[in-house]
Amino acid sequence: MSLSIAGMSWVTPLGSNVNDVWQRLVAGEAAAIEILENEQNGARYLVRRVPPTATAHLPPHARLRRASAISRFAAAAGLAALATAKTPPSLDRIALVFAISNGGVIYTRRFYAEIVKSGAQSASPLLFPETVFNAPASHLAAILEISGASYTVVGDGAVGILALKLAEDLLASGDVDACLVVAAEEIDPLVCEAYRQWRFLRDPKKPETPRGMIMSEGAGAVLLKRSEGEMEIDQIAPGANFFRRSEASERLGSVVSRLKNEIGFCVGSGNGTFIDRAERAALGDDMPVYSPKIALGESVGASVFWQLITAAKALEAGTLPGSSKPPVNSHALVLACGLNQQTGGLTLRRRDCPAFPGST
Repeated sequence: MSLSIAGMSWVTPLGSNVNDVWQRLVAGEAAAIEILENEQNGARYLVRRVPPTATAHLPPHARLRRASAISRFAAAAGLAALATAKTPPSLDRIALVFAISNGGVIYTRRFYAEIVKSGAQSASPLLFPETVFNAPASHLAAILEISGASYTVVGDGAVGILALKLAEDLLASGDVDACLVVAAEEIDPLVCEAYRQWRFLRDPKKPETPRGMIMSEGAGAVLLKRSEGEMEIDQIAPGANFFRRSEASERLGSVVSRLKNEIGFCVGSGNGTFIDRAERAALGDDMPVYSPKIALGESVGASVFWQLITAAKALEAGTLPGSSKPPVNSHALVLACGLNQQTGGLTLRRRDCPAFPGST
């Protein structure tokens, strides 16, 4: 079934206004690169952080008083996506689906660091609730007063595709009228160190090289409905897992073959790793491809939603950053490949209409 995008929003290292960030991407801008240092081993990492202004519009709420950055990013994106909808959904007929990869690592590290240092008796009851993967979804559901279904999907950089597929299934069941799908991630030296040991990160001494990824943080959110809308997700292909990097291009190729009808361009997940080569092999040389991760960084769990919003804006504007103008009546392909096992994709189309409501 086709899913109508009734609203969308993001929180990125370039800001949180969809139109403003889009214009900066079209202009070729990239988010500022900062150095994050690891106090434990002295390692240094290149990162792209969300500026404080991106979440400054958040209303005061008791749930957010002690919440970690990931929950604040999620709340900012989720509330903004609802605000862009022409017709706000009834909160008793809405489901919440949350996509996540690394989770609330900042508070998790602090929680276990105290235990290792001082023993189990030092475990903080204030920090513990933030260590679970579904903490951001719980905060957001409470803020919005959503009492219905709430799911958290955990995976790698392609987890957003699985979350959108779950939303499609929930809407197809008829039990809900709308589904708010949100994803968020936060930066911490612990996460960066893991990716450094896997040899995925860019050399901090060579920030100008395209090889290696730059970690980032932020969130993305879309409000989905069953009814026909101005921007629609036409098909979702959850793809298949791969167990060796050499298998990634084949798995991505199978996703492309399922979705390739009328595709004019692709918003991919290239991030300076083996994924770049795997995607190009799956797509061929003729397909225009753009990856927002080059400008915004690798946000892992939130990345698919940054890609989806970028594709929607490209269809609306009739242009793709760094590429020639895509065909007017084309579909956009959002292709996702995680770093350790997941692939997936979806197609997006714009119906004949004057403007997209969720682009403010």
